[in-house]
Amino acid sequence: MTLAERIPDLDDDALKTLRANAHRLQAEGGRRQEEAAMLLPLIDAELAERQARNPPAPTAARRKRASA
Repeated sequence: MTLAERIPDLDDDALKTLRANAHRLQAEGGRRQEEAAMLLPLIDAELAERQARNPPAPTAARRKRASA
């Protein structure tokens, strides 16, 4: 199983770490630069899909203060 195939199975923290590492490898260059460049769109798409599935929690409504 390749890393690209494992992306949907990663938890959010692992996915964010993978994204940071891919950005670092892409910027550094070297032999893994191409793999990092290939993974970044897949990671970003997975993060966007997860965010669309789980909208942010609503903010708590503030109560008005009573007039003194």
